[in-house]
Amino acid sequence: MSYLASHPLRVATLLGGHVEIVAVALAVALLIAVPLGLFAARRPRLSPWLLGTLGAIYTIPSLALLAVLVRAFGLGFAPIFVALVVYAQFMLARNVVAGIAGVDPAQVDAARGLGMSPLQVLLRVEFPQALPVMIGGVRIAAIAMIAIATLGGYVGGVGLGVLIFNGLTLHQPQMIVAGSVTASALAVAVDALLRLVERRFATA
Repeated sequence: MSYLASHPLRVATLLGGHVEIVAVALAVALLIAVPLGLFAARRPRLSPWLLGTLGAIYTIPSLALLAVLVRAFGLGFAPIFVALVVYAQFMLARNVVAGIAGVDPAQVDAARGLGMSPLQVLLRVEFPQALPVMIGGVRIAAIAMIAIATLGGYVGGVGLGVLIFNGLTLHQPQMIVAGSVTASALAVAVDALLRLVERRFATA
């Protein structure tokens, strides 16, 4: 913890970079996963195959995937960013499917009976009811992404992983502890915040 106390600005800067890459990657991942999840939810026969494929991708070891991405994009921001977006798909899309599947069919039928278009049914009936489950997926994905993002230090990226891998290279355990503890604290804080959001929408 001495490194954390003696270099607060460096740790804070790396923490800011960590938050930034996770937040941006999560936003991009949602832009892909929500339509993908809706597609799967509307096609029950294809859903197991699609989610199974995403699940198989999620099981690929992080370092192995990064090695492939480094060959494609080089070192730096890009490989870890793409890895975060790819890994998040399974958790996000799965919860979109689960949330839509959990919507009361009677309410959907009632909305259609009132003359709502498919888009109105989705936005006014299905999404509001599915939102707590979808936020649960965002929470799980965000925590996983915070952990995976630490590998950015291994490929010359940004974030708290820089401290961890520099500490390993320089044989400085204090740097490793500072990076690990800060990343863990970030994950705990994000989990607590998103749990509150999830509960609020669940009781709304």
